[in-house]
Amino acid sequence: MRILVILPNWLGDAVMATPAIELLAKYYNNPRFTFVGSYVSIEALKHHPLCEAAIVDETKKAPSRLTATYKLAKQMGHFDLAITFRNQIHSSTLLRFSDTVITLARRSWHSQILLSHTPKIKTNQHLAIQYSQLAMVNIDNFDDEIPSLKLYIEPKSFVKPTLGINAGATYGSAKRWYPERFAAVAAHFSTDYDIIIFGGPNEVEMAKEIEENLKNLSVANYVNLAGKTSIEELCANIAGCSLFITNDSGPMHVAAAYQVPTVAIFGPTKYKETSQWKNAKSVIVRHPMNCSPCMKRECPLEHHECMKSITASEVIEAVKGLKL
Repeated sequence: MRILVILPNWLGDAVMATPAIELLAKYYNNPRFTFVGSYVSIEALKHHPLCEAAIVDETKKAPSRLTATYKLAKQMGHFDLAITFRNQIHSSTLLRFSDTVITLARRSWHSQILLSHTPKIKTNQHLAIQYSQLAMVNIDNFDDEIPSLKLYIEPKSFVKPTLGINAGATYGSAKRWYPERFAAVAAHFSTDYDIIIFGGPNEVEMAKEIEENLKNLSVANYVNLAGKTSIEELCANIAGCSLFITNDSGPMHVAAAYQVPTVAIFGPTKYKETSQWKNAKSVIVRHPMNCSPCMKRECPLEHHECMKSITASEVIEAVKGLKL
């Protein structure tokens, strides 16, 4: 059975869609997946053993996205089932152009016009649950447990216990705790762990700031990988960590997929919807604010108290609370 899956654009969202993909693999006969998505989501999920094709969606670069979407649909061929985890007219259009009879998307004005199954899914629940409910909408009386996050990239093996530090958050500065505080936490545990500083291409300067703070604290057992890894290498390195300290971000969900003990620092986002899903050893550090969750990329009140009020000592105590 050929199943077309339109993945979420963001790395974290794509990883949170993996329980839904595992349920599709479990409930449909002899499934073979074609994944379509952004570069980062494809790089993370293309290793699935049932993936027969993984396509980076570049239709937005075309002079006519509608025409490019039609051509992409026809190039991919026939599917028995198609599902999109994006709430976007272009993905609904791609499913419609695929001539698939059973097409699934959450309810929107465009999906209701273009697609066959468009359930209304409550948003005040974890994204892993939302995606899974969408995937299982055609399964009668579905009441199975939603599985854990799952990636199929082989973890890297480190000689010594390793602490991963992830100070970035692609969505925006409002989600980011401060480099000097990440460094203070890393320095505290540097006798027990080697340290890896993670970050994307746009987070190199932030990682350098952590590095400078570590030098000032006389910490030398670290490596700075910010901007130096592919998505596959990023996932493999995170998977090999013994401890991960992070903002609400894509790498946070990668850590959850490998059950890496994690302390996640949350500020302006909805922690009940995007916290680590089913990580047995994870804890959230956050301060409730009247203005949160604002879900803004930058603090609209320009004080950033949801993050500024969280101290390094609080995060250190959270790590100790994991009882590793």
